[in-house]
Amino acid sequence: MSNVVIYHNPRCSKSRQTLALLQARGIEPEQVLYLETPPQPAELRRLLKLLNIPARQLLRKGEAEFKELKLMDDTLGENSLIEAMSEHPRLIERPIVVYGDKAVIGRPPEKVLELIP
Repeated sequence: MSNVVIYHNPRCSKSRQTLALLQARGIEPEQVLYLETPPQPAELRRLLKLLNIPARQLLRKGEAEFKELKLMDDTLGENSLIEAMSEHPRLIERPIVVYGDKAVIGRPPEKVLELIP
């Protein structure tokens, strides 16, 4: 199966487990190392649409940047949150797996099986 993309952080155990799960099923996804090449706001908007979630649900609330940037402020809109994730990609929940016009966050890793026919 081609056209599978994983937004991957090799240092994250869940991301490694998700990649291994895909590979065990014969799927070699394109790996986007998003910490090295942060997604631009337009790409984040596309991912959010595929995930069918608001930006706030893609935020990693335990990261230092979350507190430093005061992202817990409920008055911050989608654009502000998307900009923050683009500028500070550690804030992006991981891994994100995209196949076709759908995406899931691999938490738990088995969640990606929803994408695989």
